[in-house]
Amino acid sequence: MSDQYQQGLSILRRKQVEARTGLARSTIYHHIKAGTFPRPIPLGPRAVGWLESDVSNWIAERVRMARDGANRSV
Repeated sequence: MSDQYQQGLSILRRKQVEARTGLARSTIYHHIKAGTFPRPIPLGPRAVGWLESDVSNWIAERVRMARDGANRSV
């Protein structure tokens, strides 16, 4: 398996998602409910995780939106 393919399939647990995004647990679940954050993947009866690629894409989109908004106000 290529490194790029494996990276896309890496699973992040909630604490890792919180650290990567800077969001609190409640905010993450609020965004999920609103449809603005990737849904978690069930890992077991009481465990979920997020694909690293989904979280990275979400972060990249937020950065793009922030920079586009900053460019429009100038």
